[in-house]
Amino acid sequence: MEHLMDRYKLIKREDCLIVFIDFQERLMPVIYNKEKVMENAIKLARFSKIVNIPVVITEQEKLGRTIPDLKNELKEVTPIIKIHFNCFENNEFFNLVKRSKKDTLIIAGVESHICVAQTTLSGVLQFNVHVIEDAVSSRTEANWKAALERMKQAGVVITTTEMFIYEILKKADTEEFKASLQLVK
Repeated sequence: MEHLMDRYKLIKREDCLIVFIDFQERLMPVIYNKEKVMENAIKLARFSKIVNIPVVITEQEKLGRTIPDLKNELKEVTPIIKIHFNCFENNEFFNLVKRSKKDTLIIAGVESHICVAQTTLSGVLQFNVHVIEDAVSSRTEANWKAALERMKQAGVVITTTEMFIYEILKKADTEEFKASLQLVK
C-alpha cells in the first residue's frame, strides 16, 4: 500500500523518465488540439535537457517518423519502433525502462485512448505514472477525455506541463529556473 501512496507525493527528478509516445507525421495532423499538444511536448523535451531527465521516444510502425520539431529537440534519442499499442509489450521499451532504474514515468503522447492508455494502465502496476494532460490527445475530444478519466480511475496521476516543470524545479533563483522561464512564459 505504501507504493500506492507514493504515487500521490511530489515527484523527484532523479526518479523520472519522460516517455514521448507516437508523436508521428501521419498521426499528428488529425489529433484534437494538436498545436497545444505539440507545444507542450516540445516544452517537455527542452525541459528534460535543462534538468537532465532521460527520455524515451516510441513510434508506432507505419505511421511515419517522429514530428521533426520534436525530434530536433531530442536528436540524441533513437526512437523505439513498436507494433503493439501498449509500449510495455515491446521488449526494447520494457528493457530500457527497467534498465533506467526510474520508478516514475512521465507520459506525453498520442493517442490518449489507445497507446497512451494501454501503456499507462499497464505501467501503473509497477511504476508511479504521471500523464501530462496538456501533452496528450486523441483524434477526438471525447476519446481524449474518456482516456484521462479511465487512467485517473486506475491510479494514474493526471498533471500538466507547467505543474510538472515547477514540481521538478522546486525553487526559484537557480540557473535551471532561469533557463526554464522561457518555457513557461
